[in-house]
Amino acid sequence: MKIAVMGAGAVGCYYGGMLARAGHEVVLIGRLEHVMAISNEGLRLQTQTFDERIGVAASTHASAAHGAELVLFCVKSTDTEAAACELEPHLSDTTLVLTLQNGVENAERLRTILRQPVAAAVVYVATEMAGPGHVRHHGRGELVIEPSEKSEAVAQMLTAAHVPTTISTNVRGELWAKLVLNCAYNALSAITQMPYGQLAHLPGVAASMNDVVAECLAVAQADGVVIPGDVNAAVRGIAETMPSQYSSTAQDLARGKHSEIDHLNGLVVRRGDALGVPVTANRLLHTIVKAIERKHERDARR
Repeated sequence: MKIAVMGAGAVGCYYGGMLARAGHEVVLIGRLEHVMAISNEGLRLQTQTFDERIGVAASTHASAAHGAELVLFCVKSTDTEAAACELEPHLSDTTLVLTLQNGVENAERLRTILRQPVAAAVVYVATEMAGPGHVRHHGRGELVIEPSEKSEAVAQMLTAAHVPTTISTNVRGELWAKLVLNCAYNALSAITQMPYGQLAHLPGVAASMNDVVAECLAVAQADGVVIPGDVNAAVRGIAETMPSQYSSTAQDLARGKHSEIDHLNGLVVRRGDALGVPVTANRLLHTIVKAIERKHERDARR
């Protein structure tokens, strides 16, 4: 299968690399520094069980997705519409676009732009870009995807590539379950610049996370979302399964970039305000991260 990865950062490079390693034709579409490194030396995929360089095509242009049967859409939530507009002219009507993004609204946003079928995916992986063309995997890697005409074949393909994948008829609830994890960890990891394992053992952090989670669950209930599983247990488990991982928000702030916080705690704040649900803890975390972003902008202009 020919597969294009739109947004070849840490998540896109990990899943694209795993599929290329399994023999699929993959093209990674990303930033110039990564594309040059991958084109010259291959993608370095460093996991907990192997460290290999994988030969894979790479490009800075969305046109490289031409002919792809599957697109892994991995751009930041802040770039969803712009990336979709770049990508759309180069896809066939039957290309499946699978969104591997943070947040709960990206599939709906894509469907307003793309004529191609879109399916949401919930991503549970700890990765980082350790350098140009070098992705480091810290743990997990499973996907939960939305039903579609191609989802069964895609799930089988991913599983065969050592990416455990299941299909859920309640993908909205699954996305919210992931959102709660992100709301609990991302901002706190970003503000402290600490990985999950260290963060979770700080005094007061567990209680603060409980407050954030309780607000998220109250908003979800008011919004008619049925979240599967034991969310509180899942939150506690993140620090154990991904102890060395810094949140994507922490990685963005460390590089002086804008984060996806508006689509994480910010989404909970917007929905809570609309539904009349108090969201004090999420509002505070959202406000602090936005203030840090503003400071970075001010410092960059000096």
